[in-house]
Amino acid sequence: MPVAEVAFEPLKTERLTLRPLRPDDAELLHRLINDWEVTRTLAEVPYPYPRSLADEWIDSTLEELAVGSAYHLAITGHEGEREILIGVVGLRLDKTGRSARLGYWVGRAYWRHGVATEAARRLTSWGFANLPLELITAEVTEGNEPSRTVLRRIGFRQVGTGMRASVTTGNAHMVTVFEATRDDIFGRTEPPKPEPAAEPPADGKPMLLVVACALVDIDGRVLLARRPEGKKMAGLWEFPGGKMQPGETPEAALIRELKEELDIDVAATCLAPFAFASHDYGTFHLLMPLFICRRWKGTPTAQENQTLAWVRATKLSDYEMPPADKPLIPLLRDFL
Repeated sequence: MPVAEVAFEPLKTERLTLRPLRPDDAELLHRLINDWEVTRTLAEVPYPYPRSLADEWIDSTLEELAVGSAYHLAITGHEGEREILIGVVGLRLDKTGRSARLGYWVGRAYWRHGVATEAARRLTSWGFANLPLELITAEVTEGNEPSRTVLRRIGFRQVGTGMRASVTTGNAHMVTVFEATRDDIFGRTEPPKPEPAAEPPADGKPMLLVVACALVDIDGRVLLARRPEGKKMAGLWEFPGGKMQPGETPEAALIRELKEELDIDVAATCLAPFAFASHDYGTFHLLMPLFICRRWKGTPTAQENQTLAWVRATKLSDYEMPPADKPLIPLLRDFL
């Protein structure tokens, strides 16, 4: 029985669309992948590739997408107004859901056009920003230099080699293992730029001053915001807030940030100092006072593409947060 189409918002790039596979993709998918030059570097794909397997595999991808265990997406482009299937890119999560393996292939007619790089970069970025991933890995068959180049371009690091059995050839073969963290893909948080007349700190580490707020509703839930794609530490959950501007008090900075991020109005008298975080990020030191607020005007609404979640205090530790925020969780949980 055909699997119903799964609700998933397609991912866009400048030239491509990444969307769930559909049963009517099977014919063209079979035509693209039943090619020795394509399958010889894909350890889990048989050759010849039976036509019936295309139908079965597409059904399995929809089942996995529905439960969130894997995200195999069609890579499509356009010829005029007509959508065309170019290849497939996917992430398969491990049992913990904290790590995933990246895979991709592109039909031979579309090689050397940057398709794999564009698709793999987009899905990797989406994965870190929308799934609870700490690590994404990938393996490249010996001799597949173009795929190594793709992974290096998007931020993956070579970490070792290994032997893997191949369904395609029936033999074991050497693979190069790559991996990437959130920082590899989005970049590390950078130290603040010093003021023109400022003296460099004695230990060589500038201080970054930020302010955050735990908004608490009448049910005792705390509002968390998930950093969107395109920002450093995308995918991590945090308390709303942001950097203090020169001359701002923490309260003034927080009032400004809450208006910009959530479109709510907060009075300084409604901000109660609660705790602070002090964290060494290596190239700079972060100091972050945390305030608690129970009263505000307006309904918190995401203004910067972030995802919002109202979370019970006992569940806060279930949300992956930046290192500086984590020590605040048990304090807040005990208080609430």
